[in-house]
Amino acid sequence: MMLRNAILQILRFFYQPFSKVLPWQTFRYLACGGGNTVLDIFLYFVCYNFVLHQQMVHLVFFNMSAHIAALFMSMAVTFPTGFLLSKYVVFSDSNLRGRVQLFRYFVLVGICILLNYLLMKIFVDHLHFYPTVGKICTTALVVIFSYLTQKKFTFKVKQHT
Repeated sequence: MMLRNAILQILRFFYQPFSKVLPWQTFRYLACGGGNTVLDIFLYFVCYNFVLHQQMVHLVFFNMSAHIAALFMSMAVTFPTGFLLSKYVVFSDSNLRGRVQLFRYFVLVGICILLNYLLMKIFVDHLHFYPTVGKICTTALVVIFSYLTQKKFTFKVKQHT
């Protein structure tokens, strides 16, 4: 709770210049999602270049390209941080049960992983983008989809009738 309050205080400070053009929830989503996205891209870059050294990953049953392996490695960190920020900072007014939110978030992340995978394959393997640039383009498209889905489905507020 203290961490949540600290994050909200910091966000309120930076929200002032944007208060006339952005709703508070949208600003919180952009800030938290943006921070988590920057973390994701940073981790992706580090994993791709310095952990995997841009080399194929040889697993028991198949080989995985470094740009796809780095995608999964970065998501191992940003999945829990993204859920916690969304649940406690961005969409804290949702009255759905936590386990329902977690399940829906898990499904959403699964769809986002699939979108990330498909878009990375398109940008890197077919359009020949540099992998980090492909990741940035992929992220922009997936973030828009994710925000709309989180707001309308994962963390929606049930209207009591």
